[in-house]
Amino acid sequence: MRWARHAVPAAVTALAALAARDLLQREHALRRNFPLLGRARYLLESIGPELRQYIVAGNNEERPFTRDQRRWVYASAKRQNNYFGFGTDNDIEYTPGYPVIKHRTFGRAVPASTPTIGHEVRLPAAKVLGGARRRTHAFRPESVVTISGMSFGSLSGPAVEALNRGAAIAGCLHNTGEGGLSAYHRHGGELILQLGTAYFGCRDDQGRFDLARLKDAVAGAPVRALEIKLSQGAKPSLGGLLPAAKVSAEIAATRGIPMGRDCVSPSRHAEFSDCDSLLDWVELLAAETGLPVGIKSAVGDLDFWTELTDLMRDTGRGVDFVTIDGGEGGTGAAPLIFTDSVSLPFQQGFARVYPVFAERDLHEQVVFIGSGKLGLPDNAVVAFALGCDMLAVGREAMLAIGCIQAQKCHTDTCPTGVATQNAWLTRGLDPASKSVRAAHYIKTLRRDLMKVAEACGVEHPGLIDADAVEILGGRTSATPLREVYGYRPGWGLPSAADRKAVVELMSIEAPQGGSAPPSPTAQG
Repeated sequence: MRWARHAVPAAVTALAALAARDLLQREHALRRNFPLLGRARYLLESIGPELRQYIVAGNNEERPFTRDQRRWVYASAKRQNNYFGFGTDNDIEYTPGYPVIKHRTFGRAVPASTPTIGHEVRLPAAKVLGGARRRTHAFRPESVVTISGMSFGSLSGPAVEALNRGAAIAGCLHNTGEGGLSAYHRHGGELILQLGTAYFGCRDDQGRFDLARLKDAVAGAPVRALEIKLSQGAKPSLGGLLPAAKVSAEIAATRGIPMGRDCVSPSRHAEFSDCDSLLDWVELLAAETGLPVGIKSAVGDLDFWTELTDLMRDTGRGVDFVTIDGGEGGTGAAPLIFTDSVSLPFQQGFARVYPVFAERDLHEQVVFIGSGKLGLPDNAVVAFALGCDMLAVGREAMLAIGCIQAQKCHTDTCPTGVATQNAWLTRGLDPASKSVRAAHYIKTLRRDLMKVAEACGVEHPGLIDADAVEILGGRTSATPLREVYGYRPGWGLPSAADRKAVVELMSIEAPQGGSAPPSPTAQG
């Protein structure tokens, strides 16, 4: 007890000193007026997200991802029971805009009855990437689910490595993000190399695009496609920002930038300034590398899309794929006004762009990739019904490898080591074990998509059309998705040839289910 006699006075002295400091400081009025007690307010504010996440919030209240959504991702990543009991706690009848998927009593596809069936199905894309334009290295992606562009720098090295290893296990593509191709991207996963406005990893000492360096990068890694990033949903028309605290020596070397300074990407590309010069650059990259080339963009003014598709129709030049990112998409750092209010959410944005291509008979020549909270089965099914051929999942993949939605991505203090360069924090993330979780999540998402497709009577989620979904308008009304967005019959589906090809592929990948033989009465 001797230590207690000394400890108590020492603690009282320390608190008194702290109170005196609060009374004398002039930066914080609350602490000056309420010494010590005022500090409790700042403590509660700092741990508020955690308190709400685990104690206060209901299952469907939090954003960006609700507790139910996170629970589904976590359970899927761990290959645990991701079922929910006692029925939905979503307020379906009183939620305008709620999507309802219409199952078929008798459809072409017959689901297998075993719940675990489908985990190992590759679920290939219904279209060949680059096939319509006969690119030298055109290919059919093995997985409709891809890992979205999240740069090394925004994410830690171990996190990128875990995602890449997981992509290799799951047989899906991994987008590098605009931060360049790092050593952490070289663990077996096939890549989409993203080219942002700063041309990280393929630029010269003055920051200019360097074609030779791009070709070297492509030759030295399993790069299957190139994606030109025009904008993303959470920060459209802004350049990317990597705070100085995150710019380590390794990141600086990977990107070709100074260490320890804010890394600010330009807001515009230097290699093109309009749709005409953009298509010239697309064709140059495709010719020099042989790879399919696409663009990633958020959706605002439609003039860009009209001009782009007019040129594609009239000149024969064109992109091989289009990634549409919704305004609800994530980012490591952006001004609040941009994350909240600039660029259309995914459904509205995609449903405006797709018809622009379809009206010019270009929709069957382009692979459409959707992004923006589409790593959840319900959102993904609506995306396929609108015409997506593939999905790019970002934050859901982060959740799968340990993210807890602390929303500290911009501070370099991510507690799970996913979105930080702090060595002490990243040491807790083991790429080997987390890669397995990433793969489990991707496989489970594919399985659920396949199960819903079969419930809709088709063999592949890309064959779910806009008539298979209705949007509730409240308790007493619902409107087919096709009518909500003014789609014409046939829009949202691949070409007849692509539909036939993918049905044949799926008959091998996922044999049809069945039941007991019919009784003599039924046979008679």
